[in-house]
Amino acid sequence: MTQANTTLDDRYTLQQGRVLLSGTHALVRLPMLQHQRDRAAGLDTACFITGYRGSPLGGIDTALWQARQFTERHAIHFTPGVNEDLAATAVWGSQQTGLFDDATVDGVFAMLYAKGPGIDRSGDALKHGNTAGTSRHGGVLVLAGDDHTCKSSTSAHQSEFALIDAMIPVLHPAGAQEFLDFGLHGWAMSRYSGLWAGMKLVSETVDTTTSVLIDPQRPRIVLPDQALLPPEGVHLRWPDSALAKEERLHRYKIDLAQAYARVNMLDRVVIDSPKARLGIVTVGKSYLDVRQALAQLGLDEAGAADLGLRLYKVGMPWPLEPSGLLDFAEGLDEIFVVEEKRGLIEPQIRDLLYDRPDERRPRVVGKKNTTGEVLLPSWDELSPAMIATAIAARLETLGGAGDLVKRARALERRLKAAQQDAGPVARIPHFCSGCPHSSSTRVPHGSQAFAGIGCHYLVQSMDRETLTFTQMGAEGANWIGLSPFRATEHVFVNIGDGTYVHSGLLAIRAAVSAGVNVTYKILYNDAVAMTGGQPFEGSPSVPAISMQLYGEGLRRIAVVSDEPEKYGAGADFAKGVTIHHRSELDAVQRELRTVPGVSALIYDQVCATEKRRRRKRGSMVDPPKRVFINEAVCEGCGDCGIASNCLSVMPVETEYGLKRQIDQSSCNKDMTCIEGFCPSFVTVEGVERRKPEAANLDLLLAQPLAEPDRPGLDQPWSIVIAGVGGTGVVTMAQILGWAAHIDGLGVAVLDQIGLAQKYGGVTSHVRLSREVEGLHASKIGVGEANLLLGCDLVQCASTEVLTRADATRTKAFINDHAAPTGAFTRDPLAVVSPVPLLDRLEHVTVGTFARDMTAWAEILFGNSIAANMMLLGA
Repeated sequence: MTQANTTLDDRYTLQQGRVLLSGTHALVRLPMLQHQRDRAAGLDTACFITGYRGSPLGGIDTALWQARQFTERHAIHFTPGVNEDLAATAVWGSQQTGLFDDATVDGVFAMLYAKGPGIDRSGDALKHGNTAGTSRHGGVLVLAGDDHTCKSSTSAHQSEFALIDAMIPVLHPAGAQEFLDFGLHGWAMSRYSGLWAGMKLVSETVDTTTSVLIDPQRPRIVLPDQALLPPEGVHLRWPDSALAKEERLHRYKIDLAQAYARVNMLDRVVIDSPKARLGIVTVGKSYLDVRQALAQLGLDEAGAADLGLRLYKVGMPWPLEPSGLLDFAEGLDEIFVVEEKRGLIEPQIRDLLYDRPDERRPRVVGKKNTTGEVLLPSWDELSPAMIATAIAARLETLGGAGDLVKRARALERRLKAAQQDAGPVARIPHFCSGCPHSSSTRVPHGSQAFAGIGCHYLVQSMDRETLTFTQMGAEGANWIGLSPFRATEHVFVNIGDGTYVHSGLLAIRAAVSAGVNVTYKILYNDAVAMTGGQPFEGSPSVPAISMQLYGEGLRRIAVVSDEPEKYGAGADFAKGVTIHHRSELDAVQRELRTVPGVSALIYDQVCATEKRRRRKRGSMVDPPKRVFINEAVCEGCGDCGIASNCLSVMPVETEYGLKRQIDQSSCNKDMTCIEGFCPSFVTVEGVERRKPEAANLDLLLAQPLAEPDRPGLDQPWSIVIAGVGGTGVVTMAQILGWAAHIDGLGVAVLDQIGLAQKYGGVTSHVRLSREVEGLHASKIGVGEANLLLGCDLVQCASTEVLTRADATRTKAFINDHAAPTGAFTRDPLAVVSPVPLLDRLEHVTVGTFARDMTAWAEILFGNSIAANMMLLGA
């Protein structure tokens, strides 16, 4: 059924029916639904949300701010945390409301969000809060964001074990629909048991947009028998002794969580068979991958049952509810556990089956098979193709695989071929045009630097003598343990402004205490660019930071800026601070590296992407100044690219050889390219770019467009969109998703960004189906793509994308404009050749249509940013 009256506000206002939600938007809608339930039950409650952003929960704060007009109607109080452990402590405080006579509400239900490392660092706060308990009409939901593939992290993480250490039950939803269902269950279980409730969220489910059913009656919540509760209750109280809290936690609360899971069927049999031999137990994203794996093997539910498969979907992986699992295990020869990363469910199943007699105790395999060989790895992520191969192997062992083995081996061959094919060129993430880090991360000849967390982390791939890194907030602390054992007497340490406020100041304090020689370069960009340009908490000014550093004992502090003149004589800096233009950076650093002890350089320049946003909004002056290169004078030496480290300096082929030009569409007017001291540069002031002739567009729009042939959608139809971060790839995918939703189709859109928003490769996966129930894994698997939309030739010809294609059905529409990679800023000859990349595409597709959409966008619209939308309409 079409959704003709759909609006974006439906995310937060539609009371019943289907709405298109990303995982992040579902998390914003979730507390609104809880508040509505409480009001219907006669409760006057409020919601408290806090946490610290980080992939895959990097955009939740922005989404909450954008939805303020809706959240305020539901008594939702959002206060971002300075860091994760302080945020967790604030959540603990929200449950203490009932201890005081002047409480203004019946209870506060709270939501804490953090990425995996933030969960790790908050162990003490989580344990204290969970042991203390929740209030009767409150409850706590801990959102643990896990980046399993390390797309936007310094290490892959898995938060369940940190939550288990704090004895917090773990829910693991498989997508946006279950974000809502399990989130409401989480608060209900938290209120009933007195426990905090954890909810594991992985990148693939958070970053997927899909159709979700809003229903005031969903889910139906059942509370277990009240007789299970101890006479004194389970909720937070004061006074309360540590040992009494521990006893309640161990003696009652975990059992109560299991009882809640049992009566609400959080774990359930999805596929059953009267002749079941192989039982598959899975959870979260892996459940979707298992369903996709069965489809790749040609098995629907009836086919799976006919082969003797039984499928059990776990909703709460810890503590695993025993009775449902034991009922599922009856009559099986083997249980195959499919879960990403370290095994969590698998050892619990073995424990539950241990006391059963041999004839009622099926074998349990998962991470390893019965001979001890790796069956499913505990590293990286699992794919449907990997799982399909493993399922076929287990069925073959049991003697009933049929033709599945042949299909699985074909998948396995494609997987191995993909792993061996690196491709001729890669689009590695790079600083945006005009990024302050292109200048600020340079070090003088003979010096070394240590990297920090943030966009500037990318400097490690840029030949800038920047080596190693630490976890967030510990920048430079590794030098304390390293410096006594190296001949080098001094290093620079990069630390972002957001990290400085989060916890980085403590690392500086530690360096002062240890008496090491180090210069901290505090990269003040006035925004948390890594996760979307949010303001960092507290937003201390550059003068305020200088005062903090002076208070920590630093006596040599320098400020370097692209606009030093903005600091007049009245600026309130710490004693002895000197102000410099960025052109003096090298000289300032040479002086600072001779200063004994800890010194600091605050590099002050607004994030280029944030500057571009502010100029578009009119909140920052857009200087009427542009740089051009006279190609007749340019010698193609590449000094401008080396000086600026900027990818807006583009190669251009002329009759006289390879030259340079400035991409006016992406240029952020940083002007560092002119520091190459080249006579070919021309600066033009007081003018704007000429707009294209309207006749060009009129002629284009006058052409009649035929209606396209629409696929039947008997099977899901899959589109892969590949391009460069920051050029609108995600926007294209969202437009397709909304169009399908309005047409009443089932749709799933997965945006894989990670660090790729910084001029690296971005891939969006769009799946279409007649019904949303026909869609499982949102990531398009090996050979499953029907269409490739190549917004960037390099990314489209990458192994990551090409493995999705199939030479018998995949068509490709490609922008064959060969945009340079980051290597071009360092090597003037590192030009991308389109020919070998197009050859790769033509070998794996049934047809490839290639045109220079960038050139056409410039001609028709005067801006290359329109190229992707033109490709979408091709």
